[in-house]
Amino acid sequence: MGRLETGIHNGRLTPAEYDANFSDLHPRLNDHEALVASDRCYFCYDAPCMTACPTSIDIPMFIRQISTGNPIGSAKTIFDQNILGGMCARVCPTEQLCEQACVRNTAEERPVEIGRLQRFATDAAMDANKQFYARAASTGKKIAIVGAGPAGLACAHRLAVKGHDVTIFDARQKPGGLNEYGIATYKTVDDFAQKEVDYLLSIGGIDVKNGQALGRDFSLADLSSQYDAVFLGLGLAGVNALLIEGEDLDGVDDAVAYIADLRQAKDKSDIAIGRRVVVLGGGMTAIDAAVQAKLLGAEEVTICYRRGKEHMNASEYEQDLAASKGVIIRHWLAPKRILDKDGKVAGIEVEYTELRDGKLTGTGDTGVIAADQIFKAIGQTFQASGLGALRMESGRIAIDSEGRTSLDGVWAGGDCVLGGDDLTVSAVAQGRDAAESINRALGSAAQPTVAVA
Repeated sequence: MGRLETGIHNGRLTPAEYDANFSDLHPRLNDHEALVASDRCYFCYDAPCMTACPTSIDIPMFIRQISTGNPIGSAKTIFDQNILGGMCARVCPTEQLCEQACVRNTAEERPVEIGRLQRFATDAAMDANKQFYARAASTGKKIAIVGAGPAGLACAHRLAVKGHDVTIFDARQKPGGLNEYGIATYKTVDDFAQKEVDYLLSIGGIDVKNGQALGRDFSLADLSSQYDAVFLGLGLAGVNALLIEGEDLDGVDDAVAYIADLRQAKDKSDIAIGRRVVVLGGGMTAIDAAVQAKLLGAEEVTICYRRGKEHMNASEYEQDLAASKGVIIRHWLAPKRILDKDGKVAGIEVEYTELRDGKLTGTGDTGVIAADQIFKAIGQTFQASGLGALRMESGRIAIDSEGRTSLDGVWAGGDCVLGGDDLTVSAVAQGRDAAESINRALGSAAQPTVAVA
């Protein structure tokens, strides 16, 4: 390909190159591969992998079901605990959770491929449109859920199974939350997030109202007066600011918004990308932004993180993935100011950092990295209005062990609550458990999960 002039451009690659670059990161196992992978499981009686799963899926059970040729039954075992098990199989940091705990995860062996086996089973059920749950008799109770992300969807499904009528309000135009807007494109191809939402909603009894924002279109008090219970699964909408000179220059972008735009783009060439890109941050968003910048045709992509490799929130696997795609990861660098040329980004000045007595400190030594585009991925914040007197702590909603907030009849879960760890699987667990608490509080008889023959 011929070189273009320096700057941010669209359409740097051919359609075939875009398709190849954004193909499925880990294609689904075929039947033989799944049998071989499942045969490696020891089916441990104490199941450390299950303990490591935030949704407590019976991992040995679902793997044994695959090994005996029963992927549909395996999917039910998964969905009983995690109705969003298909997406979690794609995006969970299994290398830090269940696979990290696997007894085969040693210097001599690799762990059982739990994530890929989970995808094999859940995909089989969804492809067959196998529905495992039927609604219980109507309770006449109405529950409002704010946020159609993982926590809200998991809560809605469990409540619908119990026979309650659920209305989900979401500010965006499509449901799915983080799964729809915040996951790297190559991790969830073929519009899987929407397919999973459709599968979940097929239980019935769940009405989704898009384009409805808390604090703009309604308040928490409005919902509390109209519904028997409310669940808040608001996620994180705000983005931390750099608070440095040049942050408002053309070419300084929010990595979260960039990932969302890429996920929604019908044509990858519509997303402009610089030739020299710098990503600021050390978490999953930084990795996803950097890798996708490279896949879009950026010639040089550098992640700058203010601490060391061992301090990065992104897993070692994800860091290695970025490196394999040609991303440069530089540690112990803090942004000082963004340099401009004619009002556009020309580079970034960084200061070398170190730990002194456990405190991050600048050394006074600086350097410059040339760049024509900079992505901010330094964390998100919880921003919501219309919450009234709801008690907050450390900028998040305070809840108890069942997800109950300080207001009667109001529960919360996911990234918006204190103690949230920004994982899809954890949000699912909190939404599911809050639904059980709501069901008990409403005085409904405990409804068993009903399997459809």
